[in-house]
Amino acid sequence: MKKVIVTGGLGFIGSNLIDLLVSRNFRVLNLDKVTYSSNFYNVKEFRKSKKYKFIKCDINDKKIKKIIFKYKPNCIFNLAAETHVDRSIDNPESFVQSNIVGVYNLLECFKEYSKKNKSKLIHISTDEVYGDVLTGRSSEKYPYQPSSPYAASKAASDHLVSSYVRTYKIPAIVTNCSNNYGPKQHPEKLIPKLIYNILNNKPLPIYGKGKNSREWIYVKDHCEALLKILYKGKNGEFYNIGSNRNLSNLEVCRKLLQVSKKLTNIGKKVKISFVKDRPGHDIRYALNSNKILKKLNWSPKTTFERGISLTFDWYNNNKAYYNSLSKKDIIKRLGKK
Repeated sequence: MKKVIVTGGLGFIGSNLIDLLVSRNFRVLNLDKVTYSSNFYNVKEFRKSKKYKFIKCDINDKKIKKIIFKYKPNCIFNLAAETHVDRSIDNPESFVQSNIVGVYNLLECFKEYSKKNKSKLIHISTDEVYGDVLTGRSSEKYPYQPSSPYAASKAASDHLVSSYVRTYKIPAIVTNCSNNYGPKQHPEKLIPKLIYNILNNKPLPIYGKGKNSREWIYVKDHCEALLKILYKGKNGEFYNIGSNRNLSNLEVCRKLLQVSKKLTNIGKKVKISFVKDRPGHDIRYALNSNKILKKLNWSPKTTFERGISLTFDWYNNNKAYYNSLSKKDIIKRLGKK
């Protein structure tokens, strides 16, 4: 049975990845420092499984080296990160500490571990490192032009990983994924926030005029891609992971309303409300994922219409998830500077 470490496993993508790994008979150690976006509700299905173990640990902590050497993982999936752009506008320091200094510490530990143990580090990043992509789609060779402190911190971490591959020959891979959606996502993000407001008869806030375009991928498809990269990915490579389908924020909201009307009664206050845009808001992200499609034979399986229906259904059937969060973290507007 293979052993893996998932950092940030109480978060959205991390917990969905653990779900997949446990179902595929991996033994998983979840390392998470337990912040506002961490949620034990996300791991309730498997927290009593013999294949799963949790340790509270920040990737900035020096003790992570001892944990890695003791557990002896075949792979480390690094998903530990501050990820919310609006929060990075209000407080860039925490993003620098987690996404840059934390990754440096993890790399130092993994550098020593990989000298004596066969393993692989898969560093999960974002399409936002490429910045605005007004036309076409950004391939892995596209220049990094991050716009927000969040994107800049992730870009820096990608470069750090790449430099350790080149200089120290560590076995590592970087993945850049488009916008994820699905079960267990914190409602500071667009889709779960809109779902929360629909379920609670509140207006649906959309930045600017709702024209900002994003490429959306269902989280479980992303996790399947990460597993494919574990098995077949080439060390030192970057892989874009996307759906090749873009939607504006307004289109997302309208599709979500169509789905929700079929599944629940909509209150009178549930109407689209345009709010002041955030500073430096990129117009469009769009990935070229031909490399992973051709080299690793991976492609997403979930259409947006199917995925958004599954997502709404999960939140509608898991209202206790919202109760496990601080209400101010759900409704407070950030990133106005």
